[in-house]
Amino acid sequence: MSDVTLRPMRWWDLPAVLVLERSLFPDAWAESTFWSELAGVPDTRWYVVAERAGRLVGYAGLFATRHTADVQTVAVAPDTQGQGFGGVLLRALLDEVARREIGEVLLEVRADNEAAQRLYAAHGFTRISVRRGYYQPGGVDAVVMRRREHDDRGLVGSDG
Repeated sequence: MSDVTLRPMRWWDLPAVLVLERSLFPDAWAESTFWSELAGVPDTRWYVVAERAGRLVGYAGLFATRHTADVQTVAVAPDTQGQGFGGVLLRALLDEVARREIGEVLLEVRADNEAAQRLYAAHGFTRISVRRGYYQPGGVDAVVMRRREHDDRGLVGSDG
């Protein structure tokens, strides 16, 4: 996608991020949560925003330890969904995982979000369990997915 620019998320992105967050998620993160996440960059966190024509159209974040990473969030503006931005953001997170040489990536996704589950599966994630009633309000289950980056012989995924 040549018309999208990816760059690290900065504090001045938070007003636009919060508008998007609140429009997408019934259990939206508070501003203080984003501040806390950004405080962990680059040691244990990495966040990126996607812009198109100067407008923030998405963001994604990663929590990373030495051996495991967790996709914290992937969000795409409703009017730009289905145009590949989610894949671009997820690929940016996976590139950071590779750069840090982390062995596996985990995530939780709403059981009723089939489009996101397809996106993650297309990028090598497999379903490993379900967390009942994880998302509140509403008690929606979370599907836990994992992508293994390395084993004893090296890279596992063919798209990595």
